[in-house]
Amino acid sequence: MNTPESREGNIIRYAVYLIGYVMVFAVVKLVTRKSPLHVWDLILFAITAAMVLLFYGYRYIRENRFFARDFKLPWLGNFSAVVLMTLVITATRISISYLQSYGKIGYYDFQTIYLRNQSVNMFWFLVLVQGIVLPILQEFLATGFLFNYAFRRSTKQVAIIGIIVSGLLFSVLNYQSSILNFIIEALYGMLFAWSYMYSQTLWLPMYLSVLSGILTVIMV
Repeated sequence: MNTPESREGNIIRYAVYLIGYVMVFAVVKLVTRKSPLHVWDLILFAITAAMVLLFYGYRYIRENRFFARDFKLPWLGNFSAVVLMTLVITATRISISYLQSYGKIGYYDFQTIYLRNQSVNMFWFLVLVQGIVLPILQEFLATGFLFNYAFRRSTKQVAIIGIIVSGLLFSVLNYQSSILNFIIEALYGMLFAWSYMYSQTLWLPMYLSVLSGILTVIMV
């Protein structure tokens, strides 16, 4: 129970991490449903997000000591691959925004919130939340902790299943009411999971997820 190699312990730990994410997500919903933004709601968000981020980071670093890795590529170790994935995400996000503007794809829930309010404060809050905080938390849950606990065997079958499960979980954590947007986010989640498997470091999927999140906000 005391090490990440314990199945029962992993289930309990992961449930605790999910509760932390739900707390942050709930506070975000509380803040964004009010316009203009209220200072005490922002303070509550800052405290909750900081606590969960620090908790995730501490636990991930601590648990990684129990898992030996065959290799660990610096996230800029293959610069051409990073540039290629950056271009892919940028191009696809621009394309999705273009299709949204013509009504071919529905807006994300947080985009609808911004379009309803269209305030500068709400824009920057969404950049912080949807572009940075939530993507980082999601990568901890959908790649870091998930692969450490459930998909550590070095086989092609385990890797493929892990990437698919990670993508679906990433999309669930984003919670979109549109089925098409759910599928889109699942595909992005699979790309992020693949980048984690490729590099064996969480920095690369975090970077890609933050890039995707920021582009989604600023292209409303």
